[in-house]
Amino acid sequence: MDFILQPLNLVTFFPLVGVLVLLFVKKDSAARWISLVTALITFGISLWMLTLFNQSNGGLQLEINQHWFSFAGWDIRYALGIDGLSILLVLLTTFLTPIAILSTWHAVEERVRDFQLFFLLLEVGMVGVFLAQDLFLFYIFWEFTLIPMYFLIGIWGGEKRMYAAIKFFLYTMAGSILMLLAILWLGIQQGTFHVPTLVAMGGISPYYQHWLFLAFAAAFAIKVPMWPLHSWLPDAHVQAPTAGSVILAGVLLKMGTYGFLRFNLPLFPAAAERLAPFMATLAVIGILYGAAVSFSQTDVKKLVAYSSISHLGFVVLGMFALNEQGIAGAILQMVNHGISTGALFLIVGFIYERRHTRELDQFGGLWKVMPVYAVLTLIVSLSSMGLPGLNGFVGEFTILLGAWGAGNGPLGSYLYAALAALGVILAAVYMLFMFQKMFLGPVTNKKNEGLADLSRREILILIPLLVFIFWIGLYPKPFFGLIGASVESLAAMFSVVH
Repeated sequence: MDFILQPLNLVTFFPLVGVLVLLFVKKDSAARWISLVTALITFGISLWMLTLFNQSNGGLQLEINQHWFSFAGWDIRYALGIDGLSILLVLLTTFLTPIAILSTWHAVEERVRDFQLFFLLLEVGMVGVFLAQDLFLFYIFWEFTLIPMYFLIGIWGGEKRMYAAIKFFLYTMAGSILMLLAILWLGIQQGTFHVPTLVAMGGISPYYQHWLFLAFAAAFAIKVPMWPLHSWLPDAHVQAPTAGSVILAGVLLKMGTYGFLRFNLPLFPAAAERLAPFMATLAVIGILYGAAVSFSQTDVKKLVAYSSISHLGFVVLGMFALNEQGIAGAILQMVNHGISTGALFLIVGFIYERRHTRELDQFGGLWKVMPVYAVLTLIVSLSSMGLPGLNGFVGEFTILLGAWGAGNGPLGSYLYAALAALGVILAAVYMLFMFQKMFLGPVTNKKNEGLADLSRREILILIPLLVFIFWIGLYPKPFFGLIGASVESLAAMFSVVH
């Protein structure tokens, strides 16, 4: 019983309690409440875990490390742990899940119990990815997340839902196979799959580091997604139900960027430094490409989807600056993107439920009809474009500082930071274009004249996100404090690689 009640076990597997209860429930209203209460309790457990976390300790905490099973001489361990690289992402996952569930109250009307069941299963997989400290266990959680997300898109998605679900599944599986081969090689050659032990052992030759880095990077780059492996993302977002888009943008994409932080950088430091300019180049292309393509979209949801490619390009650039500012900014920007883009997808979902269209030319003058909706959309849009005083600015500015500082180091050029700064300007262009088309001017469509403004439930859904948009923007110190020691330890690895 003591083993089961350990904080990391509870925060990972408590949603399964809700899943078991849902199996015996038939009423839709009961299914919604059971799912919401389960997710809220899980969030409460994550806050308890936060109180036990020592932010001055850069190593793993609250560890569970037990022999799980042996196969062909391999020692597979059940190993969980949390540190500054993962704690904000675990909190983000448990924070966004109940918000996403609450957004389904009227948006999901068919097979409600099944939807809630898959959503809780998805939470188990996502939290497990961020806590797993054994490569074999990590891979199980990584692949497990595919299953519930596939069904969430494939059953409750839009008209082309099966195409989007299969494309999402196949893309992710393709990259995962390469990662699995690298995991097997690494475990067999080093005699363990335990990540902290592998990092401590080191000793992998630069030649093998190069190929192992690329194999892991294939899986993570697809998940981010980085240009040019991004084509699954707009389809998945557009076809997914609103709650699915929120959790896809808010958490699932971060599994890719987290993978780079947890595995590629500490396990293959020589390769990471050698390939940093290559990764930064892809990141900058993604920043500019995502921004340019966002501007050309006529579907609001697709515009927000392409903006994710641009925003996550900043995260990748910060990580491969290989210094404290860049890495810290990347971690914080993962959280910022989850909050801001999650809020944007909710906002798009709210108007879609009223008008059943997302085409920009179907709107115009909504400020006159839905003033509360307009004001909240403006705040979230300004957050997404990186306005000072809001969360997006803090992350992007810290990343640009790191990229500039790496100009005479791993990146070898200040051009990366300069081009990324251009991406900030482009973000303002496409976000303001979207806001102008939807909200300003006269009401251009008679169908919009009688639209109801946001309900209390919808405002309640957005308020927690708005709190963090302002909190991180005005006082980011507590968030940097949580990640600081672990970021310092990781960045220190690259001061001796030259």
